[in-house]
Amino acid sequence: MIRPTKKLRLGTAIAIGAVLALGASCGTDKDDSDNNASDNASEKSSKSSDDCKVKEFPNVKGDGTFTVGTLLPQTGSLAFLGPPEFAAVDLAVKDMNEAGGVLGKDVKVVHSDSGDAQNPIASQSVDSLIAKKADVVVGAASSSVSLLVIEKITSQGMVEMSPANTSDQFSTYCDNGLYFRTAPPDTLQGRVLADTIIEDGNATVGILALQDAYGTGLAGHVEKNVKAANAEVVEKIIYDPKAANYSTEVSSIKAADPEAIVLIGFDETKKIIPELVKQGVGPATKKIYLVDGNLSDFSKDFDPGTMGPNVKGSLPGVAATDDLKKRLATVDPKLQDWSYAAESYDGTVLMGLAAIAAKSDAGPAIAKELPGVSREGTKCKTFKECKDLLEAGEDIDYDGYSGPIDFLDNGDPGTAFIGIYQYKADGTYEFVKASQGEISADDIG
Repeated sequence: MIRPTKKLRLGTAIAIGAVLALGASCGTDKDDSDNNASDNASEKSSKSSDDCKVKEFPNVKGDGTFTVGTLLPQTGSLAFLGPPEFAAVDLAVKDMNEAGGVLGKDVKVVHSDSGDAQNPIASQSVDSLIAKKADVVVGAASSSVSLLVIEKITSQGMVEMSPANTSDQFSTYCDNGLYFRTAPPDTLQGRVLADTIIEDGNATVGILALQDAYGTGLAGHVEKNVKAANAEVVEKIIYDPKAANYSTEVSSIKAADPEAIVLIGFDETKKIIPELVKQGVGPATKKIYLVDGNLSDFSKDFDPGTMGPNVKGSLPGVAATDDLKKRLATVDPKLQDWSYAAESYDGTVLMGLAAIAAKSDAGPAIAKELPGVSREGTKCKTFKECKDLLEAGEDIDYDGYSGPIDFLDNGDPGTAFIGIYQYKADGTYEFVKASQGEISADDIG
């Protein structure tokens, strides 16, 4: 099955009036991933899409117990994202078991560490999940990590459900219909961020983006949409995230003199922002736009006043509701960040519901039911409510904490939100509004 390119239809921007917890966030890969590994993964993805043949799994039957495996960051540069994701999966499993479980038995959960792209522990973790008979895998958080293990997972007939991958490569990846994600592809984030830049009155834009599949891909989407709005991209620089300093790159941006600067990066943002300030093109004089890879709490990194009203950022997904925060605290009382918690919870619940619809815990059977339980049925918002409807013979449409998901046949969410955040002078940020985007199945050719 070749997964085709998708077009976007953006809905109306919605001011929700909520504030996201002040913590670091990431939608894809916040580690300084090895460029060669990333390139190899890209080549493998491209070849798979061109030569894709659907594999059947006649020997994958399931054992009657729905077992959820996790491949989420406990170590590495993304470890800060692990706690809300692990807690959300545990909460989902708790809710399912309190509602009678799946297929008449309690759901089991097996946790493992994804590490990051520089620490190849993910492959060993997948081996462990296979040995422990996981039917599905929640993860990885990093797109680069997922690209390293997606074939190992799906070749076993296991479903991979990422709460945070945003790389476009997954939209067309040859995965036997077994890869899904509750975070939208970067085509949507690029459109929303470009719209925000134009709405703020900027006519000229400079782009600084790290050299990897995520950075160059998102930069391309921002550039395309800025130009479509009749604004000008006066400079676009792709940089090495491992560079000792960024004085040359910033000098080039300064020479182009854009009204707005888009910075698409990871931890190296802590070096680039001070260099922008040093050369007189920092937040005091230019409008700066960050993305999910570097939308972070900088209160301990920069002097007060470094950030502020001229700095905004985008983040796929929705801000965690107070109800979700309170419920997650029952699982992890120390939780201070809620990034991708809603997406992790909903992905886990949807797979449980799909298992009930399939009357099987086998991965391929679950995958076939995932689009159906997420769209075009009777609306339901909790596992118990949806389970009762399924057992009564009704089709369902689960809309959870992350909102409507409406899986397309290629595993992407058909509906998703991109949040826009505003920085304050102390280096923290707060939620401003969310834009809902739709990726229509009718647009897939």
